This record gives sequence, C-alpha cells and structure tokens, in this order.
Amino acid sequence: MLRTAVRDRVPAGQAQPQYGAPRYGQPQYGAPQYGQRGYGQPQTPYPTTPGMVAPEVRPMTLDDVVIRTIGLLVLTGAVGALSWVALPMTGALAGPLLAVAVLATFGVALFSWFRPITNPAVIAVYAVAQGLLLGTVSRVFEQFYSGIVLQAVVGTFGIFAVMAVLYKFRVLRATPMFAKVVIGSLAGLLVLGLFNGIMAAFGHNPGLVEYSVNGRVGWLPIVFTLACIVIGALTFVLDFAAVEEGVRAGAPQKYAWYCAFGLLAGLIFLYWQILRMLSYLRR
Repeated sequence: MLRTAVRDRVPAGQAQPQYGAPRYGQPQYGAPQYGQRGYGQPQTPYPTTPGMVAPEVRPMTLDDVVIRTIGLLVLTGAVGALSWVALPMTGALAGPLLAVAVLATFGVALFSWFRPITNPAVIAVYAVAQGLLLGTVSRVFEQFYSGIVLQAVVGTFGIFAVMAVLYKFRVLRATPMFAKVVIGSLAGLLVLGLFNGIMAAFGHNPGLVEYSVNGRVGWLPIVFTLACIVIGALTFVLDFAAVEEGVRAGAPQKYAWYCAFGLLAGLIFLYWQILRMLSYLRR
C-alpha cells in the first residue's frame, strides 16, 4: 500500500531515484567534496604549494651498511687503543669512566631490544663505551695471556667470514623458525648471564661465568661460553637477512645505521665470548 501511494505521487514519465542515489546538486556518498581528499587516496606529507618540492628519501644500499659498519669498527678500535694506553694513567678516574661506559652500553643495548636505533649519535655513544671497556679489559687479559687479544680478534672476524659464506650460499637461511630459535636462545643466555652477574655481585656465583682472570674453571663456564659463541655466530644470519631485505624493499637510508649497529653489537658480543673462552682453555 505504501509503495503504491508513493508511486502514484510521482508524475508519469519521471523515473524514481533509487535508494542511496545522489539528488541534483548533492555529492555521491563517499565522493570527495570540494577541498576534501577522497577516502583511500594517498596523503602527501608535504604541502603541494607551487614551487615547493618534497624532499627525496634515498633508499639504503649495501655500500651504506658496509661503510657505516667499518666506520663504527674503526671508532671502537680507536677508542679501545686509546683506553689501552691512556686509561691506566688516569688513576682514580678510571673507575668512574668504566662505570659510565658499562651503564651506557647496557642502556643502549636494552633500548635496542624494544625499538630500532637509527640515530648515529646514539650508536656512536655505544661504540665509544664499548671501546673503553674493550681496551681496558683486553689489556688485563693480555698481561696474563700473551697474544690472547690477537687470537680473539682473528677468531671473531674468522667466524664472521664463515657465517657470511654460509649465508651467501644459502647453507643457513633466516627462516621464521630459525629466527625464533636464535632470538629465544640469545634472550635466555643474556638473562642467565645477567642473573649470574647479579648473584656474583652479592657473593654467590652460580658458576656460569668465571669473572677472575686466572682462577680455576670447571666445565659449566666452558659449556655456557661455548653456547654463547654458537648463538652469537648464528645472529649474523639474522643481520645479513635484515640487510638484504632492507635493500630489496628500498628502506630509507637511515635504516643502514640500524643494520650497522646490529653487526657491530654482534661482533663485540662474539669477541667477549671468544676472549673468555681462550682464557678458560689456557688456564
């Protein structure tokens, strides 16, 4: 009845508009009005004023990662050499400097677990702090075990080269399962190492790590350090995959700093473990 009454009110020969159809002078539903952007149309982050050109975002390349990684390694090595020679001469200042270096290293490393670091200044702080620690501690180990520092350096870059070759020929691939196992194992080792350090600070060393330079070592520290070396080496596969994926996807150039930081942190972690293992084996 209602439909018949409406049809009778429409003049003959005039089509009745369908439901949802726009009336004369009204925009169609979902169509952009004057001065407004349509739904789903890309937004420009910069004004489109005539004469203004949006800045170009340069994608990262493999050379960007290599150059930044080498630069960070040179910075870390230079600070390490300086601390090797000059830090013992500072006397009472050596302790506070090393404490600041430990806090800076721990802070940057902890922050990197929750958010990617692409700021070169923050990464440089990490490299300088690690350089102070590397130079000071390596000097102490070298005094007890002649030639151990050179052996640790050669072992670190040797393992890095082997992992690069294995990744190049796809012997190892960064599959989702592989990434879960490596990241989970690394997190577990770091938690155990932190727990061991806290307990040792209160005089109850569980025995996972032997902090003395020439003390007796059992089988547990050797096994734990060997596990750290294996997992530390496998993390390079994830770093190589991150670099490859970033280059393929055209990630911004600042992402190269994040990749370089990952490689630097992996190399330093591996060096610490190899240095400790060599000292265990030579006692």
